[in-house]
Amino acid sequence: MIAPTALATSLPTATVDEAISGAFTPIADFISGVIFYSVKIGDPESLTYMEVPIIVVWLVIAALFFTIYLKFQNVRGVKHALDLVRGKYSEPADAGEVSHFQALTTAISGTVGLGNIAGVAVAVSVGGPGATFWMILVGFLSMSTKMAECTLGVKYRIEREDGSVSGGPMYYLRDGLAAVGKRRLGKFLAVLFALFCIGGAVGGGNMFQANQATSQIINVTGGQDGPLGPWRFVIGLVFALAVAAVIIGGIKSIARVTEKIVPVMAFLYVIGCLAVIFINFTAIPDAISQIFAGAFNPQGIVGGFIGVLIQGFQRAAFSNEAGVGSASIAHSAVKTKEPATEGFVALLEPFIDTVVICTMTALAIIITGTWRDTSSAAGVETTSSAFETVAPWFPILLAVAVVLFAFSTMISWSYYGMKATGYLFKDSKRAELGFKIAFCMFTVVGASLSLGPVIAFSDAMIFAMSIPNVIGLYILARVIKKEIFGYRAKVNTGEFARVEK
Repeated sequence: MIAPTALATSLPTATVDEAISGAFTPIADFISGVIFYSVKIGDPESLTYMEVPIIVVWLVIAALFFTIYLKFQNVRGVKHALDLVRGKYSEPADAGEVSHFQALTTAISGTVGLGNIAGVAVAVSVGGPGATFWMILVGFLSMSTKMAECTLGVKYRIEREDGSVSGGPMYYLRDGLAAVGKRRLGKFLAVLFALFCIGGAVGGGNMFQANQATSQIINVTGGQDGPLGPWRFVIGLVFALAVAAVIIGGIKSIARVTEKIVPVMAFLYVIGCLAVIFINFTAIPDAISQIFAGAFNPQGIVGGFIGVLIQGFQRAAFSNEAGVGSASIAHSAVKTKEPATEGFVALLEPFIDTVVICTMTALAIIITGTWRDTSSAAGVETTSSAFETVAPWFPILLAVAVVLFAFSTMISWSYYGMKATGYLFKDSKRAELGFKIAFCMFTVVGASLSLGPVIAFSDAMIFAMSIPNVIGLYILARVIKKEIFGYRAKVNTGEFARVEK
């Protein structure tokens, strides 16, 4: 058997990686430029200069609107949401394929990914510690948007004779808008969303995850000069085979895997972050001070106050994907007869994803000061450097968490992309199989690329999904409110009975 280092020199893996990256970068830059059209403010030669992406403002305004319109259910509805997840209102005989807990873990596995590790590192490195404050605020507001879209996902889902279901923005845009007299607009927005969803699945849900997981594996095995340095392409191939083994079985197979992986990966990662924080506990007061001072009075940050705010907003939006509509595809498969139940369950996602996990990452990076090291400000490497302050071997724990994060995100997003493909091709099994094969091929591509073009393409595709989705949410706002408050009335009167466990 040839040694890996010897074989690496005999195969042109680096050339393959460079060729893939060179071909993809111009495409990613063009798409990103279109989706992230920005309003430019200030003098380009000074620190006051900033670019404000319109799409980020679009999402934040929607989150604020639904928080107020739904009368702060993101606070008032948390206890009931926890009861639903624990199965206290579940009826196994209801239509659907998965439990509330399985739907939640599947959706969380699609959002709690490397955006929480690499994305937060990028935000803090570029926007300073103050970006953390704005990430938390947007995470709180985003709970309302997630509630709105997942309620609609269940209300307008398609239930088939074999027990399988399909739901998500494609269906509530088409059927929901048709019900309020906007049939043509609904069909157009549904197709547009499905196309963007396929791009988002391939980009943020796949290539970005494979890219950063591969980077961390290489990082803990000696870096680019180590035995795995020249093997990004091969690592990507291993990821692709692992993903293929799970996604062939559909949502039930994915749910069985995610309900086991999500608690484990979240536990490992939070324990790792807490270890970093408590080892450096004397720096906690200063870190908190930096977060608040940097949020309102940043020093030396491009764009000043607005620059920090936008960095926090953008990373939070990419992390929890509220307003994007992706999670409603997973939640649509839940066993329930009341659409609003899944709206309540879904509001927990941004809290877990952004308020808890993203904050843990940010604190670890700020406390250890690794965000200031521009040589490591390449995403997951920054977080890895923070973990290394505990012990030289500690980044291995992060590597395990990163691989689990990436893998769970990829399998969930493969389902989203498959359902979008099914919508466009009238549930053709051949088309869905074709998507699964293409998805696995792009896993290899993502592992081979440099971070820059991957982030550009991933952000663009995922944020693009929010354009048709949020338009639909605004139009159907009254329907959402009627479902949620009608359901709460049933619970309060005892019509929707609690199942004692």
